[in-house]
Order: sequence, then C-alpha cells, then structure tokens
Amino acid sequence: MKKIAYKTRGTCASRIDIELEGDTVKKVTFVGGCNGNTQGISKLVEGMKVSDVIEKLEGINCGGRGTSCPDQLTKALKMMHN
Repeated sequence: MKKIAYKTRGTCASRIDIELEGDTVKKVTFVGGCNGNTQGISKLVEGMKVSDVIEKLEGINCGGRGTSCPDQLTKALKMMHN
C-alpha cells in the first residue's frame, strides 16, 4: 500500500491524502476545499483504477484557475503511480 499527503497548488483544498493499493485508489481525503464536492469526488474515485481516475478528471478547471481539486488529484496520482 502506498500513501501520500499531496500539497495542492491553485485550489481551495490545501492537501490531498491518498492511499493506493496496487493500481487502485483505496482512499482519498481532501483537506479544505468545498466539503460536499470533495467528499463526493473521494467517494466516486474509491475503488477505481488510477488510470481511469486520471482519464476522467485530468484538466478540469475551476473558476479560471487552470486547475481544480479533481485535477490536483490526478497530478498526485501521476506522481504516485510512476
């Protein structure tokens, strides 16, 4: 099992705590951000393959920031999965 505390950039969430089991997302917890949305993202991606999460969420833009909480999650997953 791999664990990481990923410091986000350009989002309301300040950190994403992630646990992977092989190439599957086991648990995701956002620190900060829009509570309902980040809880929803976390529940939706748990049990998904890392590659599927990246494919679906990469590049999502929030408020013209050029990134978002889901996009930051993909950056963390790419870093972990390499």
